[in-house]
Amino acid sequence: MTQSHPSEVFEFQAEAKQLLHLMTHSLYSNREIFLRELISNASDACDKLRFEALDHPEYYESDAQARVRIDIDKKKKTLTITDNGIGMSRQEVIDNLGTIARSGTAKFLDQLSGDQKKDAALIGQFGVGFYSAFIVADEVEVYTRRVGLSADDGVHWRCKGEASYEIEPATLAERGTRVVLHLNKEAQSFLDEWTVRGLIKKYSDHITIPVEMKKIDGKDQDGGYEPVNSVQALWTRSRSEITDEEYQVFYKHIAHDYQEPLLWSHNSVEGKLTYTSLLYLPKHPLFELWQRDSAKGLKLYVRRTFILDDAEQFLPLYLRFVKGVVDSNDLPLNVSREILQDSPAVEKIKTALTKRVLDMLKKLSKNGAEYQSFWKSFGAVLKEGPVEDNANREKLAELLRFASTHDADAGEVVSLDLYLERMQPEQKKIYYLVGDTHAAVARSPLLESFRKKGIEVLLLSDRIDDWLMTYMTEYKDKAFQNIARGKLDEIEAAADKPAKPEAQDAVILRVADYLGDRAAEVRASQRLVDSPSCLVLNDYEMGAQMRKIMQAAGQEVPESAPTFELNLEHPLIRKLAAEQDAGRFADLVELVFDQAHLASGEDLADPVAFVNRVNKLLLAAN
Repeated sequence: MTQSHPSEVFEFQAEAKQLLHLMTHSLYSNREIFLRELISNASDACDKLRFEALDHPEYYESDAQARVRIDIDKKKKTLTITDNGIGMSRQEVIDNLGTIARSGTAKFLDQLSGDQKKDAALIGQFGVGFYSAFIVADEVEVYTRRVGLSADDGVHWRCKGEASYEIEPATLAERGTRVVLHLNKEAQSFLDEWTVRGLIKKYSDHITIPVEMKKIDGKDQDGGYEPVNSVQALWTRSRSEITDEEYQVFYKHIAHDYQEPLLWSHNSVEGKLTYTSLLYLPKHPLFELWQRDSAKGLKLYVRRTFILDDAEQFLPLYLRFVKGVVDSNDLPLNVSREILQDSPAVEKIKTALTKRVLDMLKKLSKNGAEYQSFWKSFGAVLKEGPVEDNANREKLAELLRFASTHDADAGEVVSLDLYLERMQPEQKKIYYLVGDTHAAVARSPLLESFRKKGIEVLLLSDRIDDWLMTYMTEYKDKAFQNIARGKLDEIEAAADKPAKPEAQDAVILRVADYLGDRAAEVRASQRLVDSPSCLVLNDYEMGAQMRKIMQAAGQEVPESAPTFELNLEHPLIRKLAAEQDAGRFADLVELVFDQAHLASGEDLADPVAFVNRVNKLLLAAN
């Protein structure tokens, strides 16, 4: 069907205008990155065509050899990158080129620092690689036609790096995409044949599709095209033949990352299943990490043929930060996501790759400083593992790290094994406390008796922690104990328990009578040293953090009353015990009850009443 759309001008969104301004005015520290990004996009387009052509061989249009071509025109001062891949329709052009980086753009712009090198490194991370073209070009044109459409359904996109872009119909005999860069004055070096060839070898040598340039025959440059890259998949080569630099360059290509990877593992397996894997651990989170529903997974090849860009079936979701490639000889070329989901071969490969990643992490954990850095970036994601992967729960537990009362000020995290080494001689449990922030748990009054006795407590403040600990019941025969839940047998058994005067027994009864069903129980506390009161969860009560997660998800959460503990030695509780005026007694009870809610990280039902009550008591004190 022939396009009927005339030439139209579209305005970029506000975020896109900021990004284009950055590209055209700021990022000059690493100009050459544009070529790698555009070649990578062209290679991806060819891979996508090969995948669709498995079911639609007619898409090849009598031209089945995928290729990317680079042309230089010194007179026009243009550099052109052409591929015969899948191409784009008019709507795809608007979606892909008219709306920059969609979900990632705002976060990308938020992280810009003004440091050219750091800002340039963010380009690939946030999926805005195409727009790196504006680092070297003052105008970019794109001619494209999607496979399966007629020659008259081509599209011409044009932008000068300003607030708008133009789209018009174009008649294109060949499928694919042609990107024409009108190089600016500062980028004339990219008109040099040898400079461009060198960059192709540096950044794109591993691409399995030939990246071609015109042959150089003396002064005659009118000959045919020849591949500049080696056109050999890196993972198919022997490990002994591949340099660290080649592994690092390949990682940057598949992850769209400008930092080197933290670690990688390259393995070939032969036997009942034959496959090759190349897995990478990034140094820092890529922007889609926290979007559990976003595209993720390994690049899947079957007998060197590209199949899927994000095959998530080969690793569990909690390892979604891992980047890499898996190439199998035991899957059909027309494999679909549905077939992958139900394939026994895939499940076996997944089990093996999961074990390999966990082994990589165990190896990394022996380097304290590097693992601390890894944990800071990916620890909260790895904590999903014990919940989702029962078979590897013990291995994952060894990899977990937590803040603790022993290292709270230093900001260090400790392993469970180190915790066990530092336990008190008679200690039988692993103690922990969960809260919304590290500051909140580190200053909780529930820690007071533990600090006094030198007992270490793990401080958990990631959103997933409450959920995690419902699955982590013990580690190496030591049970976990939330110090905010139930009675603490070890603490109470070791506590000094002087005989309580009758007045102290009486105040517990008075407070319980006043609060009624707002407190499941009122009792004397062995947890507290310096604070007057605290709230304690009952044995089967949902924690505050989990309640918030459930409520945010729209789930109904059953109401339950906490246990209210009083520090009978605290001056405020003694004052409460001696108070005879019913009104002042009520105000004091409400005050210490609200304080306990605040200290446990909960919101007050009536904060205005709390403020008025505090003001009233302060004025009465004068």
